[in-house]
Amino acid sequence: MVEIGGTRQVNVVTGEHTHRFGIHGTDLGILWDNGQGKLLVAFGDTYNEHWGGHEVPLVRAADWRCNVLATSTGRDLDQGLTLEEVVAREDGVARQFIESDHDVEEVTVIPNSGIAVDGYNYVQYMSVRKWRPDGWDTNYGGIAVSADGGTTWTKPKTARWPNPKGDDPFQICAFATDSTHVYLVGTTNGRFGDAYLARCRKWDVLTPSAYEYWTGDWGPGPATPVMSGPVGEMSVTYNAHFGLWLAMHLDETRAAIVLRTAPELTGPWTDGQVVVSGRDYPALYGGYFHPWGKDGTEIYWTLSQWGPYNVQLMRTDLK
Repeated sequence: MVEIGGTRQVNVVTGEHTHRFGIHGTDLGILWDNGQGKLLVAFGDTYNEHWGGHEVPLVRAADWRCNVLATSTGRDLDQGLTLEEVVAREDGVARQFIESDHDVEEVTVIPNSGIAVDGYNYVQYMSVRKWRPDGWDTNYGGIAVSADGGTTWTKPKTARWPNPKGDDPFQICAFATDSTHVYLVGTTNGRFGDAYLARCRKWDVLTPSAYEYWTGDWGPGPATPVMSGPVGEMSVTYNAHFGLWLAMHLDETRAAIVLRTAPELTGPWTDGQVVVSGRDYPALYGGYFHPWGKDGTEIYWTLSQWGPYNVQLMRTDLK
């Protein structure tokens, strides 16, 4: 069994040093290797210096972008995560890289996970229709694709999991992969659902009809849970040192980021061990593995806090 040995902050990823990119307030910090020697870092709703702390009238004045994307190449993670470039507008400010959908009622479009496969980069995202005090409603979960390492992106309308009844289990997904398949570990919209599992061949990522779903075996579905809720924002990776799959997510009922392990993606998954608590990091969420720091007895990952509305790099020692 893997146990938590301790967690500490390494550095604050977004803040004064990212103001030059027009990033004054943001969250998430989803990390993946783009297959070309760069780390891609995707953020959610992002604002500039006029951001007033979640005050709706200031959103447009604060240059609101629903998502932005940055890059890094630094591999000494104990020195922190430094953003070096962004996918930018002509003025040098980070631009929204996944466009909004004007064909539906949509308040924002949020990235949930990223992965590079055979020269293509994919981001799983959600089209958010409405925020609620106890969660949110989505129009659909979808997959965007980039063929140039992450600079330009398209959103195929066919690569979507519609959510007409509010209960589709692949709205907020974490990518994972092995030698033959790409996997989606998904949840319903919000932060309280169970986790479910789907897979496809590596060339079928953008084709929902090509996915199989775990029901105790692989088949057409509907999927059955592989991990009990409440599962919030989630990240999944394989740890070579322990020979186990790791999942990190928000446990809203405990106000904590937790870590779970399993010998296979299909489970059985352990109960969540608290990695950090909201007592130490109030209004915390997220928990996204760093792909260059996930294979040893220490793991690196990003944490968001609602109050500061910024992202930090964390290190957790495992034993």
